[in-house]
Amino acid sequence: MRLLTTGAAGFIGSHLVRSALGPGLPGFDDLSEVVVLDSLTYAGNRANLEPVADDPRLRFVEGSILDVDLVDSLVAGCDAIVHLAAETHVDRSIVHARDFVATNVLGTQTLLDAALRHRTGRFLHVSTDEVYGSIDVGSCAETHRLDPNSPYAASKAASDLLALSYARTHGLDVVVTRGSNTYGPYQLPEKLVPLAVTTLLEDGVVPLYGDGLQVRDWLHVDDHCRGLGIALSRGSSGEIYNLGGGAELTNQRLLSLLVDLAGADASRVVQVEDRPGHDRRYSLDTARIRALGWSPLTPLETGLTEVVRWYGENRTWWEPWKVRQRNAR
Repeated sequence: MRLLTTGAAGFIGSHLVRSALGPGLPGFDDLSEVVVLDSLTYAGNRANLEPVADDPRLRFVEGSILDVDLVDSLVAGCDAIVHLAAETHVDRSIVHARDFVATNVLGTQTLLDAALRHRTGRFLHVSTDEVYGSIDVGSCAETHRLDPNSPYAASKAASDLLALSYARTHGLDVVVTRGSNTYGPYQLPEKLVPLAVTTLLEDGVVPLYGDGLQVRDWLHVDDHCRGLGIALSRGSSGEIYNLGGGAELTNQRLLSLLVDLAGADASRVVQVEDRPGHDRRYSLDTARIRALGWSPLTPLETGLTEVVRWYGENRTWWEPWKVRQRNAR
């Protein structure tokens, strides 16, 4: 199988590529080539692929999913596409919504058009639980209405619907996954878990939005990538699959766990003004993907312990990024 992966110099994408080129990731057993297309924005880092850089099956291309000619040339001859490239940070979307619409909607459309021209085998579109919006009780199944509350979530919801429309209108083999909050190594410190861990390691103060009682469902990146492989290889065309970790807890409780794991003091977490449109609770019903044989395997505390250790041992990976972000303000 010749696979095109977009955005795979980022967090989840690079983990997927590293795992797919190693042994034992379901759905990637017969890889002949993995082409990574990434524009290397602030969120992309070629160092994330360094562990597999010498694998002859890996080909890296720097470029944008908005580049019609480049995308067309890469899609030609591909057996499948795993589309992860996206603007993803909610806070950034509040200020720079146009960038999110361009990348997440128009970039997806560029890829879909190329896949349609070349009749690509399978198009796996990777999305987020945030498209469902906040839910007070229960869990969102794939049939739950879309109710996004941030420009980021709205742009992802639009790209989901666009991808599914190509399945229904053109018969393109599209599968959509919607993952819950994912954590693990190589995640930029703009997201909650690595922001908190790296700030604690720097003896800084960790911000807690509002009352901190927002509930999130946490999924380790290993489990997320296994789910992507199963959706790619076993999922039904035109279907959506939720990937949730089944580990729901408040942001307040999450930060308390990280403080303990980092050996820090609870006073290092300080409440700040809540952000606009902050969803209260996310929760996913994962029965559909479980029916294909998937379930999360990494207990939350085990995963968080490993993450704290990884960031402590890999300061040279994240410290320069944080310095650049501070200098850019």
